[in-house]
Amino acid sequence: MTSRAGAVPRTRTRIDAVAWLTVYVGLLFFIPSKLIVGPLGSAGAPSMVFGLGSLLLWMFFYVGATKPVRVRVQPIRIALCAFLFSVGVTYALAMSGPINSDEISPADVALLALASWAGTLLIAHDGVRDRGRLDTLVWRIAVCGGVIAVLGIAQVLTHEVWVDRISIPGLTASDVTGAELRGGFLRPPGTAIHPIEYGVVITMLLPLALHVAFQHTWRRPLVRWFPAAALAAVIPVTSSRSAYIGAVIGVAICAIGWPSMRRRLVAAVGVAGVVAMTFVAPHLLNSIVGLFTGASEDPSIASRTDSFALAGSFIAENPWFGRGLGTFLPKYRIFDNQYLALLVTIGVVGTVLFVALCAVAVGVLLRVRRVVPDESTRDLAVALVAAIVVGFVCLVMFDAFAFPMTMGTLFLLLGTAGALRKIEDLGGNMLVGGT
Repeated sequence: MTSRAGAVPRTRTRIDAVAWLTVYVGLLFFIPSKLIVGPLGSAGAPSMVFGLGSLLLWMFFYVGATKPVRVRVQPIRIALCAFLFSVGVTYALAMSGPINSDEISPADVALLALASWAGTLLIAHDGVRDRGRLDTLVWRIAVCGGVIAVLGIAQVLTHEVWVDRISIPGLTASDVTGAELRGGFLRPPGTAIHPIEYGVVITMLLPLALHVAFQHTWRRPLVRWFPAAALAAVIPVTSSRSAYIGAVIGVAICAIGWPSMRRRLVAAVGVAGVVAMTFVAPHLLNSIVGLFTGASEDPSIASRTDSFALAGSFIAENPWFGRGLGTFLPKYRIFDNQYLALLVTIGVVGTVLFVALCAVAVGVLLRVRRVVPDESTRDLAVALVAAIVVGFVCLVMFDAFAFPMTMGTLFLLLGTAGALRKIEDLGGNMLVGGT
């Protein structure tokens, strides 16, 4: 049985990866990121603990297989392994040299976080076996994005965060802060740690929501358009430069793959939205414009630019492999630029391999779009390119590795890209024995 033209018959594995990842997405998006398992500290977010379980599950089913399995060359998985190996080298070098005692625990936590995100990527990459289940996963991610978008709208309208009142037995609040204002408007944090994280996540999800809206035609129009409409509605009220830049980049990349009629339609809707905002909420529009025209006077921008000189001095000390992931503590400096932080902590080698993970994923997806004739598959490939590029570009604007929702979403998208590539079977394969 197929759900649409071009789909293949559904096959279920012993554990359905889509159901497993749906639980992960629920933990990632719906449990406030500030609620953690207390004894585990900053590694205790439920989604991160679940991600570690994903890694163990992947190792059990795919590494510990006793039967011969078909092994295909998977570029994204190879890129991930290279990046993880480089981080392991930096950790070994950091622990073998002189290190401040208060840097050891953060370094261990950083490795656990990276292992968790890698587990999510690998389960998505290798566990989603057919296009019907992949579409289900994309649909569920988009819907969950729509729900947290509605939450953000409610936070802006009521001037209340709401989620700070949530208490879950067994979880403790790692950090409780009040609502943050910018230009007189509340910056909605959703369930994220900070509004900037929330803004980046929703803009990463927007391309997938647009894919669902245009391509999941077997769903009712109101249902399939809900995620895209909710995400598009909340982005203007985020008061976040990251969200605005991410949305423009994401939609622009999606537009490259759209028919001209669809591009004109989306452009018309965007212009109509700006016109409506001019009359309904002119102060909000002025605030958005002011974020960019007054950037030179913004202390947050000045803090970012002032960080380059300090980062350069640390990079010069350990240029190739850095001082160790997680060892550059906030008491030294908050760069608000993940790439600067990576250059300091994992060096040029690790940073290049991390960027290569993005480049490999984009290259794989563009090849899918080039060789696959099915329109829905081609559109999904471009949507994933847009979402992944938005995520990697926005890392310039904050220290994303400290924000589990951002990195959890990004690694999930990378795994989804790998799953699409595997489903389209673009690589050669060979039969190897299990261990």
